[in-house]
Amino acid sequence: MDDSELLSVLALQNAPNLGDSSAKKLIRHFGSAEGIFKEKRTSLLKIDGIGKIRLEGLFDSERLKAAEEELKFIKQNKINHHYFLDPSYPEKLKHCEDGPILLFSRGNISLNNRRILSIVGTRKITSSGIAFCEKLIEDLEAFNPVIVSGFAYGVDITAQRAAVKNGLQTIGCLAHGLNQIYPKTHARYISQIEENGGFFTDFWSTDAFDRNNFLKRNRIIAGLSEATVVIESADRGGSLVTADIANSYDREIFAVPGRPSDVQSAGCLNLIKSQKAHVLTSVADLVYILNWELNSDGKEIQKQLFIDLESQEQLVYDFLQGKGKQQLDHIALNCKIPTFKAAGILLEMELKGAIRPLPGKLFEVI
Repeated sequence: MDDSELLSVLALQNAPNLGDSSAKKLIRHFGSAEGIFKEKRTSLLKIDGIGKIRLEGLFDSERLKAAEEELKFIKQNKINHHYFLDPSYPEKLKHCEDGPILLFSRGNISLNNRRILSIVGTRKITSSGIAFCEKLIEDLEAFNPVIVSGFAYGVDITAQRAAVKNGLQTIGCLAHGLNQIYPKTHARYISQIEENGGFFTDFWSTDAFDRNNFLKRNRIIAGLSEATVVIESADRGGSLVTADIANSYDREIFAVPGRPSDVQSAGCLNLIKSQKAHVLTSVADLVYILNWELNSDGKEIQKQLFIDLESQEQLVYDFLQGKGKQQLDHIALNCKIPTFKAAGILLEMELKGAIRPLPGKLFEVI
């Protein structure tokens, strides 16, 4: 992309009311970003969904001047930029209509033919959450995924540090421009991450840090990957927003169950109860659902061999083991258990790692 086209893309990105979806619509209609600014406003208004409000500020001279300054920053600091129509733009993010028209990066990011997994969760991670996260990523080493997160306190930095420790590429998605870092205490991890991975953002160098930016940042975390894992979360939080966005993108979601009395397990349990997320008790659950094959190094994922089941749980387990994949109604009918009770039994068995849910409301033994 030449500088004149890049300047036009920046000007579109800086329009206050246009948004990425509308900007993409205009670019596809007129063939280029530069071509949009050569058209009359009346021509733009003829495009379905593009009204006066969306075009407000698009041709404002001050905003065009700001785009010129940002272009200078990009050139002077050798910032990598990825246009949504270019081959360098992350493939999975291309399928997200609200993905940024222009993404900025720093480091040594390579997403070609790679498994990509987002790991998110609370900033107030518990000791058990840290242990689970570190063990999960250690077990994932054989599959060589890219670990994506938000570079924030808690689960985010735990996942990214564990990725570095295990030699996995990791990407931090930032809620600000590449001329700053938040939180500042994480500056010590920048060089390690950039050596094998890096940072993505769609914010400019002039964008002031604002906590509201996290919501916009979360769509990139969800859009980059084929699945999002929530390690720990209270009943509200940014990680649940990321999970909702991933769900809207038709991506897989995994949640780590915990004790009902634990505050930082409430969000994960709600995701599981609402059937928005698969239960994640070990890397084997994730590998099975995503259909990842083992690497050539021959490492295997160990199953849990001994599970303490109640009598009705054992009855359901034996039925599934003999019959294979079955739907809830068939399980209830054949095991002579009321459907409402069978649903609760299946959830308990899932939490124990005895069975797993499948698409189509099917269940099978692990």
